[in-house]
Amino acid sequence: MSNPTSNFGWQMPTTTDLVTDLPADFEVFGQAVDTALMDLKGGTTGQVLSKTSNTDMDFTWVAQDDSNAIQNAIVDAKGDLIGATAADTPARLAVGTNGQVLTADSTAATGLAWTTPSSGGMTSLASGTLSGSTVTLSSISGAYNNLRLVIRRFDPSDDGQPIRMRFNNDSSAAYNDIAAMTNSSRGFSNSEINVGGGQDNGTSYSSIVIDIPDYAFAGNWKMGQYQAMTNNETSPGNSNFYWYGFQWNTGATFAAISRIDLFLSSGTFSGGTYVLYGEK
Repeated sequence: MSNPTSNFGWQMPTTTDLVTDLPADFEVFGQAVDTALMDLKGGTTGQVLSKTSNTDMDFTWVAQDDSNAIQNAIVDAKGDLIGATAADTPARLAVGTNGQVLTADSTAATGLAWTTPSSGGMTSLASGTLSGSTVTLSSISGAYNNLRLVIRRFDPSDDGQPIRMRFNNDSSAAYNDIAAMTNSSRGFSNSEINVGGGQDNGTSYSSIVIDIPDYAFAGNWKMGQYQAMTNNETSPGNSNFYWYGFQWNTGATFAAISRIDLFLSSGTFSGGTYVLYGEK
């Protein structure tokens, strides 16, 4: 008998075999089929058939959650994601909180992290009361794009004494302020910036808003603008409004702004508050 099947080579009787040879021929054929299909035997309810190797008819029964597949149990809550802690190592990443966004983070186990997105709003970095002759705002975070300093109801003990401002405790003649709507300047000859006057008659106060863009960049001079208004609260028509630009020329040694000093040339602060904001 030499009559193999096309695909698996199982031996079958030939047309010339004697009738008396057929029982033995069918025994050979049937045993070959039985041996080839042996891997299909067995298994339990719910299992599925999986290839064991590249060899023909080489199978094995496995659970539906194959050990080589991502398991259902790896996620256990709504919103869970699957990341990887290493090659061929899936891991669960729990859902973040409402409003957070998924961010690449090489320090996280899965290389991903839920973070709160940066907004365009303002974050209060420091606030307090104007008192004494100097108020220092130090260790200013460099994590923002711009600074805004708001001064409310400033009142000096000496009538008309303006607030003066310096950066990084620099008292050199490196400051220049320019009146709005003109192209004239006083040159870099000032040791501070005059950012607005105040009254001491109990009814007049100054409000000041100072904007400093790109304050954390250490590769250029700094510039900004301030608006100041002095209001007489018993006579609203008697008000003064100022709008100036300014520069801080640090020469060849550029620096980010990490400190702001507000001070008076004479007297002390009798009243007023301040809030320093960081803007994204």
